[in-house]
Amino acid sequence: MTYCLGILLPEGLVLASDSRTNAGVDQIALVRKLATFKMPGERMIALLSAGNLATTQAVVTLLRQAAGHGGERDLMAVESLFDAAVVVGDTYRAVLNQDQEAVRPYGDATGSFLIAGQIRGDRPRLFQMYPAGNFIEATPRTQFLQIGETKYGKPILDRALHFDSSIAHSAKLALLSFDATIRSNLSVGPPIDLLCYKKDSFSTDGLRKYSGNDEAWESIREAYSTGLMNVLENIPNPVTGVD
Repeated sequence: MTYCLGILLPEGLVLASDSRTNAGVDQIALVRKLATFKMPGERMIALLSAGNLATTQAVVTLLRQAAGHGGERDLMAVESLFDAAVVVGDTYRAVLNQDQEAVRPYGDATGSFLIAGQIRGDRPRLFQMYPAGNFIEATPRTQFLQIGETKYGKPILDRALHFDSSIAHSAKLALLSFDATIRSNLSVGPPIDLLCYKKDSFSTDGLRKYSGNDEAWESIREAYSTGLMNVLENIPNPVTGVD
């Protein structure tokens, strides 16, 4: 299992993924789940993946091999992020059709993706691709999309994220969303890859990795825990006659 998050903002995008993958309690590994395709000054496309690792890695590898060489799978040639999502879905279905029957006796071969970024002439956009290969797009009313182990990290986003939130504010919420998930589910773990993409930059300069003992990561977690305890202490007691 893994957890990936994408947030759409007027200023750009905040994208984050964990690095843990496991095929049992004694087969745990760290794998990067965030892949980027970029052309300076012209486009930046990011793929975040969850699900069957062999399937999602095959999709990313096929797309990397095709990038810049023309053809139906070339993300460097698509005219919009919508077209990029179509290419990812088509490539994913091709991999699934090839491998699914062989994998079926051993488990689930499906995966899911977040496709995000910007192509010159268009705004930043964010899509979620389902295991069937179809997808939806984020909007101001549905500004964040999640794949993988989503339930633990959702409440703080529902409560504190707004469409006009800044990239900095949203990045803090993203990390706290991962903190909540990591605390509640052992199948999600650091390092956390966080990409803060600024509109019209067509760059991945805002990409950072937060390891388990990263000072900034730990300071955010500690500050949140301390603040939460302080808030709790100041909430009126709901039960009378009990200290």
